[in-house]
Amino acid sequence: MPESGFRRNQLGLVGWLSGGRYGIERYAFTLHRLTGLAILAYFLLHILVGSSRMLGEETWNSVMERLDSPVFRYGEFLVYLAFAFHALNGLRLALTELGFFLGAPRQPVFPYTSSVRRQRPLFVLVMIVAAVVVVLGGYDFFFAHPVK
Repeated sequence: MPESGFRRNQLGLVGWLSGGRYGIERYAFTLHRLTGLAILAYFLLHILVGSSRMLGEETWNSVMERLDSPVFRYGEFLVYLAFAFHALNGLRLALTELGFFLGAPRQPVFPYTSSVRRQRPLFVLVMIVAAVVVVLGGYDFFFAHPVK
């Protein structure tokens, strides 16, 4: 064991991604991290594509022609999915951090059932709202403005 008293992470990326025995909250945590990174990558690409406007109209038109394909259109929908989950789950996390849905203070004894009983219904509600937002966005994406 290292001198610091911490165990060495032997699971690596698999341990970071898998929820293991932690339940749905761990998967939500991991998905929140991944969607945050995906939104950041999209933001950086968005700035890069937008900055091509500074190189002239011909460069801008060339870049926009390359991006006018079904692959990029479906990619935009994936960004929408990531944003919907990340924003609504972030709202849930903010409410929890502000002390809502925690219950009265008690002696913390594992498995912390009081907070799980209060927070899991909020998680389910937020995921239902996220599903509704995704369905509405999917309708707009696939039916109102279909991919060419």
